[in-house]
Amino acid sequence: MTNVQAYTYTGRNAAGKLVKGRVDAASESVVASRLHGMGLSPVSITEASDGTGLQREISIPGFTKGVKLKDLAVMSRQMATMIGSGLSLLRTLNILADQTESKPLSKVLATVRNDVESGTSTSDSFAKHPETFPPLMINMVRAGETGGFLDGALNSIAENFEKEVKLRGTIKSAMTYPVIVLIMSLVSVVGMLVFIVPVFKKMFETLGGQLPLPTMMLVYLSQSMVYVVPIVAVVLIAFALWWPRNKNTERVRKFLDPIKLKLPVFGLLLKKIAVARFSRNFSNMIAAGVPILRALAIVGETSGNWVIEDALRKVGEAVRQGRSVAAPLAEHPVFPTMVTQMIAVGEDAGSLEVMLTKIAEFYDQEVEAATEQLTAMIEPLMVAFLGVVVGGMIVALYLPIFNIATLIK
Repeated sequence: MTNVQAYTYTGRNAAGKLVKGRVDAASESVVASRLHGMGLSPVSITEASDGTGLQREISIPGFTKGVKLKDLAVMSRQMATMIGSGLSLLRTLNILADQTESKPLSKVLATVRNDVESGTSTSDSFAKHPETFPPLMINMVRAGETGGFLDGALNSIAENFEKEVKLRGTIKSAMTYPVIVLIMSLVSVVGMLVFIVPVFKKMFETLGGQLPLPTMMLVYLSQSMVYVVPIVAVVLIAFALWWPRNKNTERVRKFLDPIKLKLPVFGLLLKKIAVARFSRNFSNMIAAGVPILRALAIVGETSGNWVIEDALRKVGEAVRQGRSVAAPLAEHPVFPTMVTQMIAVGEDAGSLEVMLTKIAEFYDQEVEAATEQLTAMIEPLMVAFLGVVVGGMIVALYLPIFNIATLIK
């Protein structure tokens, strides 16, 4: 493998102005060749150090930010525009590596540029970075390279990622308020049990008498917080360390994903999201010319749910045996009847791509409407929940006070 090194350079452009910069390359000669391609005459080229003290880039394991889907969408759109305008692939990658705001993506693009410069195809270079470029993007780029429509494939990728980002944003905005209210209620409850209830307990003990049952239960919960809080804290820390490493394993997904689809209210929403994602990705893959068996495998991986991934794996086996796509899809209840019927019509009419696009648009609208309804329904329920929990604790604390006069006598 080529050892890539960082170099700083000073070059002079056609107007005679000095231009300074930093590039990653295999050798000084490669840097000089790249500068000539950029229209610069090299003045000096030196190896760049990693920096010392405050200039050194610090990377903390577990806290390093990855490449976001939004960054990939912007990169794909820009790359399609530049290639469509006639810029060479190397110059396009060089510009993208320099101007992208995401540092992790900038580093990966610099590596991709070096690979392409040494004769590797863009899709093969993307495939070396599966943590950055999803299988959908790699295969669509490969299809675009093979068919000679790389800019069109990149535009399709950008549109796909932009819709996915919008979908995720809609879901996050719908869930933000309930999560905040839930956290506030939990913090309020724990705070009252740890700090307020013990004060009332001492006051009740000095007065004597029998405490009401709700107050006794509250006091018992307060006393148990001494053991519960440390145990819960340890469990949460352990889960926070375990979850990122295991959430994508087949064993965990096989257990959790079917449960997600059966949840009341949320299950139907998650199902619509998965179907919308499947339809949109499948449509884009077919439009890019990816073989249907390969497309089924990829859209299964990108569906976000193990149930759909397993179903599409079985559908792929059926298609390999000579069956259509719609017939084996209908055998899996996770796909609504409307979806399978429209796919069947699309196959018969030779317009499968168009039908899948319509299905994706329909379910995108369904998800948007469902999240709006969910938000409208959850807000009053969460406020009522917070009122019942905190209000119930306050009532339980003040019940003994009604008997204070009797106790004093």
